[in-house]
Amino acid sequence: MYDKVKTINLLLPLIASLVTFTVTAGERPAGISRQIVNISTLDNISGHSLTAVMVELDPGVIAPSHTHSGFVFVYVLQGTVRSQLNHGDAIEFSTDQSWTEPPGTTHSLTHNPSTTDKAKFLAVFVAKDGSNLTNFGVDH
Repeated sequence: MYDKVKTINLLLPLIASLVTFTVTAGERPAGISRQIVNISTLDNISGHSLTAVMVELDPGVIAPSHTHSGFVFVYVLQGTVRSQLNHGDAIEFSTDQSWTEPPGTTHSLTHNPSTTDKAKFLAVFVAKDGSNLTNFGVDH
């Protein structure tokens, strides 16, 4: 078991570098950084993976409208993130707060309202293997 874990840990950076191409489709917005922190196949959901991505928003950044492949759970680690789903009410989420996005949801607004501090959150995706996890320039 140790050898399998060691091999996976050694390969994770390589896998992450390959998978980053599937994290976004469309124009990559400025002021947003992403780092894949975990990719795990899901034995109980054939053909699906769980991908955890650390996201940082620079002060004042507004991400363009986008969708995600699969289901998304978001947990704010630092700062405040103003979020709007399907053009509904915009809600501010602060450190230790979370939200979910079902498949097919349009994330109409993602905004760091601070003019001085970064916002940081963990986005956990459950999606089909090989999916583009974030697709910018989509507005339904």
